[in-house]
Amino acid sequence: MNGTFILLTIAVYFGVLLWVAHFTSVRNSDNDAFFRGNRRSPWYVVSFGMIGASLSGVTFVSVPGMVRGIDMTYMQTCLGFFVGYLLIAHVLLPLYYRLNLISIYTYLQTRFGKRSYKTGASFFLVSKMLGAAARLYLVCLILQHYVFDAYHVPFVWTAAGTVALIWLYTRKSGIRTIVWTDSLQTFCLLAALLLIVYKVVAVLGMDWQAAAHAVTSNEHSRIFVFDDWHSKQNFFKQFFSGVFITIVMTGLDQDMMQKNLTCRNLKEAQKNMYCYGFSFVPVNFLFLVLGVLLLLAAPQLGVALPARGDDILPMFAAEGYLGPVVLALFTIGIIAAAFSSADSALAALTTSFCIDILEVSRYAEGKAQRVRRWTHIGVSVVFVGCMLAFEAIGSSSVIDMIYVLASYTYGPLLGMFAFGMFTRRQPRDRFVPWVALVSPAVCYAIGRLSFEYAGYAFGYEMLMLNGLLTFAGLWMWSHKVLKN
Repeated sequence: MNGTFILLTIAVYFGVLLWVAHFTSVRNSDNDAFFRGNRRSPWYVVSFGMIGASLSGVTFVSVPGMVRGIDMTYMQTCLGFFVGYLLIAHVLLPLYYRLNLISIYTYLQTRFGKRSYKTGASFFLVSKMLGAAARLYLVCLILQHYVFDAYHVPFVWTAAGTVALIWLYTRKSGIRTIVWTDSLQTFCLLAALLLIVYKVVAVLGMDWQAAAHAVTSNEHSRIFVFDDWHSKQNFFKQFFSGVFITIVMTGLDQDMMQKNLTCRNLKEAQKNMYCYGFSFVPVNFLFLVLGVLLLLAAPQLGVALPARGDDILPMFAAEGYLGPVVLALFTIGIIAAAFSSADSALAALTTSFCIDILEVSRYAEGKAQRVRRWTHIGVSVVFVGCMLAFEAIGSSSVIDMIYVLASYTYGPLLGMFAFGMFTRRQPRDRFVPWVALVSPAVCYAIGRLSFEYAGYAFGYEMLMLNGLLTFAGLWMWSHKVLKN
């Protein structure tokens, strides 16, 4: 891979992001702009930008590589995603707008009490930090391997430099800037995906009709699995896991909801969710199609595929098998995907820590802005630390690791919000943190025992079990019925 070319591409791309950041922050850079964009964001801009923020560099790299191991069965999860987006639009968004929330976890204080509120916010902070760091780690790892190793640059500097770039263009107006930069980055990501698919089809010497036939007739084109209940790819496991993954990783996630809450009103926020949810399914399908096409191209080009699925697309781009155009597109695609996911996560983590943990609303505006700026820097430093931890641990598939982490860390949030919205009982606030901590531990034990004694391997459905156990624990320690 031409390291100089990659660095030049990053420099030009970052220059454009800085220009957008300057344009969006020139009039307003106070905390209201940083936390919720002054509630002036056009819904269609938010919707388009959220596609890139959800996909991230992990999707760009991991999803095509999944095909070799589990075929196209990831589409079952994506279909569940769509149902989850509809539920968010009609159940969660009306609640958030009715309460006029900045941080969605403020609801837990209103409904349960302060300890529950702090517990929910803390679980989000841990969940989002780990998930966002894992996504950005994958992209930094690719850049390290194919670019910076040649210059003898340690990974710690690659990670720190990447986070510093993101901090630089989000530091003034936060979410107000991110709504617009994410739209730019989503455009770059989708354009790169479409053009890479076009180039791979051309390398295979096929027209579009022949390519479609080659994909549908390939052994890896299987989407649905109904006959094996022990398989993690069983349709019902994947579909319902997709529904609940979306609810917790979008609807109960300050990162994704913060963008929705920048819309002018509930109706526009719901339009945003419909459009975003509808677009998410075909985009992921196209990534899987790309994975099949790469598997078809490998024997034709005499390419030995790497052991890790996450390395398949980077290898094709890096080694020049698909030409310099794909190298450029791949570079733009992963940088756009990485930045669009990480920048909103950085802003959301800063927002949640300031609002939920430090309670900056108690301060005068000047002091509140200073606290927010230092928090933004501190979150960036922790971000880098998490990436270094992931480098030490390693993983064969980062996207799978993210969803496994979500099963344990977002489960208590799912149980807490479900209990608050669908029961009229009041839990004992002082016991809520203990319930939220014990539930993931019990889930882990159940998972190990079920595999050892029954041969049943829990997949992403562990999230539902975790939420159910949290719900049951809150019910057990609830002491009265709320009056109407």
